[in-house]
Amino acid sequence: MSAPVTLVGPHLQRFFAEHLTVHKHASPRTVASYRDTFRLLLQFVQDTTGIAPTALPIAKIDADAILAFLNYVERDRRCSVRSRNARLAAFRGFFRFLSLHDPSCLGMATRIMAIPNKRFEKKLVGFLRRAEVKALIAAPDGSTWSGRRDHALLLALYNTGARISEIIGLRRRQLHLDAGHANIQLLGKGRKERVIPLWDETARVLRGWLREIDDAPDAIIFPSARNQPLSRDGADYILRRAVVKATASCSSLANKSVSPHVIRHSTAMHLLQSGGDLAVIALWLGHESIQTTNIYITADLATKEKALERLDPVPGRFSRYRPTDRLMAFLATL
Repeated sequence: MSAPVTLVGPHLQRFFAEHLTVHKHASPRTVASYRDTFRLLLQFVQDTTGIAPTALPIAKIDADAILAFLNYVERDRRCSVRSRNARLAAFRGFFRFLSLHDPSCLGMATRIMAIPNKRFEKKLVGFLRRAEVKALIAAPDGSTWSGRRDHALLLALYNTGARISEIIGLRRRQLHLDAGHANIQLLGKGRKERVIPLWDETARVLRGWLREIDDAPDAIIFPSARNQPLSRDGADYILRRAVVKATASCSSLANKSVSPHVIRHSTAMHLLQSGGDLAVIALWLGHESIQTTNIYITADLATKEKALERLDPVPGRFSRYRPTDRLMAFLATL
């Protein structure tokens, strides 16, 4: 008697409905990313094998199938290496879950989880100068409701260094605007909360803005014109419009790619250039590891130049190392 076929469908439904949302408390953005990954995979397998997703056995998405899919998204869909690695992260999460709930899949899951990330060139982070940020924040028209909202949003985005998803999801109860102790409570990746102090100017602008929106504790701070939460596309549009207007007074913006994440990078760089401790900046941005924050030291030429100024040149010349051991000499020729 043959063993029963294990189908993908029930496990995949449980992975999304129970594991990601209930156990892991994954963010909507993570869930959406994983959803899109598996949509693409199921369509790819159907196109290559003719098996419909509802009838697909787990055995058909082994390590070879996953590797073929990853090659497909890079080659045919023109996805970046970062996107390829993000798809692989979704597969690892699912097969780690599967190996716990169906031990018969452990061997296949282990091979898939062993597929390595592909390396890629890491570019220096892009950021804006303080004058450029100042021009952006001043760009919205303060005589209109939407202009006052946009000004408050851009100022809060720069002050906090928040991810755009954290800002557009901000609720009234997360703001504490008491004089001298103004702060914002942000809910970041991994459902981690952090508190960011506000400049007096930011607190003043936000106090004025709160008088123009719903006073319910769960009211969205930066709603759309229809009193709905702003979408990521809506926030991008606000920033693009501000860039166009700010370019008239700050021409260097015309040659820069500006996104909400570039504003976040700018906050981190300006904190670093002001003498901020790297550990504090990591907490400010909500980084899980300080290693992530090291990218700003790599990109900040001004900090390196200051370090160089404090370093006296070494007198004399360095003699060249010449190996005397035969084995060392051999290795030096490779």
